[in-house]
Amino acid sequence: MPDTPLLEIDNLVVDHGQVKCLRGISVSVNRGEIVTLIGSNGAGKTTTLKTISGLYKPKAGEIRFEGKPIQGLKPDAIVARGVVQVLEGRRIFPELSVEDNLRVAAHLMVDRSQLSVEMSRVFQRFPRLEERRRQDGGTLSGGEQQMLAFGRAMMARPRLLLLDEPTLGLAPIVVAEVMRTIVDLNRAGITILLVEQNARFALSIAHRGYVIETGEILTSDTSSNLIKDPKVMSSYLGLEIANSSSQ
Repeated sequence: MPDTPLLEIDNLVVDHGQVKCLRGISVSVNRGEIVTLIGSNGAGKTTTLKTISGLYKPKAGEIRFEGKPIQGLKPDAIVARGVVQVLEGRRIFPELSVEDNLRVAAHLMVDRSQLSVEMSRVFQRFPRLEERRRQDGGTLSGGEQQMLAFGRAMMARPRLLLLDEPTLGLAPIVVAEVMRTIVDLNRAGITILLVEQNARFALSIAHRGYVIETGEILTSDTSSNLIKDPKVMSSYLGLEIANSSSQ
């Protein structure tokens, strides 16, 4: 891993009105890693990703990508630098075809001649999307919609992919497919910051992890150490079981 992390977050503070969502968190992601951020609902996971991607503005702290500050930039400018977020709930356009969803995702592409090249790259990685390229996004299964969400992100040629709860609402067999996809994307050279409530899933594929609660980082370590930590797993594996039983 290089000396300088690909992504550095230093003492980030984010307020929503009178509510302090992030209380000075620091996180780093090295080039080539999968790093996961785990915690309960309302812990600050999604706020962290949305602040990195420019959807929220921090009150204090700094976010650096490739050593350069990006906090305060507009979301499109951050995407143009190679930081791309896949939002929770997939957020595809249900009334548009698979192909048109991918076309919309390429709106920042300067060289339009590259559109077919990038689309072919997506279809090569996700053959089922090519099979359904004329099908409306809203008619796809949950797993296929997640693949489409990944495919849309790939159209922007990300160097850092921010994933927000990619397994939310998916059946266990589809969760396993999403897991394989994330690992494959990482092996293809994409660095990943993964937000997940499913602690077992997240730690099984990540290199390192951070535990966040009430806007603060409680602990961080390698995934292999965190998954063996009784306190971490009693808190977050228990949460995962409770969530799955309530669905």
